Amino acid sequence: MFSLAKENFKIALDSVKSQVLRTVLTVLIIAIGITALVGILSAVSNLENTISSDFSSMGANTFNIQRYEFTVQRHGRRERQKINPIITYRNAKDFEDQYNYPYTKTSISFYGTSSAEVKYENQKTDPEVAVIGANEQYIQNSGLEIEDGRDFNYFDIENNNSVCVIGSDLKKALLDNVNPINQTLSVRGAKFKVIGVLKSKGSTFGNNQDLRMIIPLQKARGMFTNSDINYSISVKTDKNDMLEGAQDYAVSTFRNIRKLTPVEENNFGIERSDDLLNRIGSITTYLYLAAWIISIITIIGSSIALMNILFVSVTERTREIGVRKALGAKRKTIAFQFFMEAILIGQMGGIVGILLGSLIGFIFAKVADFNFVIPWLAMFSAFTIAFIVAIVAGLLPAIKAAKLDPIESLRYE
Repeated sequence: MFSLAKENFKIALDSVKSQVLRTVLTVLIIAIGITALVGILSAVSNLENTISSDFSSMGANTFNIQRYEFTVQRHGRRERQKINPIITYRNAKDFEDQYNYPYTKTSISFYGTSSAEVKYENQKTDPEVAVIGANEQYIQNSGLEIEDGRDFNYFDIENNNSVCVIGSDLKKALLDNVNPINQTLSVRGAKFKVIGVLKSKGSTFGNNQDLRMIIPLQKARGMFTNSDINYSISVKTDKNDMLEGAQDYAVSTFRNIRKLTPVEENNFGIERSDDLLNRIGSITTYLYLAAWIISIITIIGSSIALMNILFVSVTERTREIGVRKALGAKRKTIAFQFFMEAILIGQMGGIVGILLGSLIGFIFAKVADFNFVIPWLAMFSAFTIAFIVAIVAGLLPAIKAAKLDPIESLRYE
């Protein structure tokens, strides 16, 4: 049995080699469908993995109070978002003072600028460093980790100390050859002593999260005095089962701060990291569905093309089939030969498609600054689909070849 399968494989391989151009075109048609499947699934996986890792770092027991929800309100046929007032420093400070739910920590922060120039001795960065003003809870609530040195403490914030915590890329840019702790950096003429370096977080949508400098809140307020600065409030609970209660109490507290009546809607947004992850999951589900639909349409065309080439192959090799039958070849042997040929072409197309699709996913991840993940599910699906395509496409030609009459086949010109 093994020797027969080996012989049929050699015959199928010789047939493929004898029709190089036709085989290459068929392989490419199959590969296009597999490339579409693997490429799109890989790109969607990269997108989902990157966004999910960013939001999940906040922790499942964290929620934010911000200016807007991540949704829009419908008004007739048009979609627009109502204009909410910014969260002012007074709003944020009142919330910190009034919010006393047990086992919670509240952080206040704002982006002073995303294009600061930071200097160390005679070195300086390009004006692309983000400067964030924050209190002592910000780093922990944001899911950030200290790699070297320490975090802010209560006295750093209350005493308005000139200290800072920097991102790993800022450390590499200015302090790569020295111990960064206790070195002095200056930004906008103000000097800050480095007390900590953050672990690397990477980039998202071109936004480098490691090129930043975090300074005490009041120091930042003295440096950045724009009237329209919007503050962010983050609350973290130490106990997961108290998250719902903490969130409800935060909403009622902030409604009182905003002086909203019971009939008025919230003019602020509140978001939990797990809510965002669920929303991302629902969006990527549609993307996965679209990927499968596009790929299946292309793969159906590939199946028809493969079936066509095998029918042509049966017709061209009618005399060969007649000779083999005259020499004693059974129907199942003839059918297995064409089946083997179909599977060989199908798997060649699958391999090429997987390589091209993975390459597209890798390029997409690099261009968009996403975390590249190997699309194992897409690869397995591609191999399975290529095998099924080969079986479906090879079934009718194999049956036709097996049913040929040996005498009529020998007469075929």
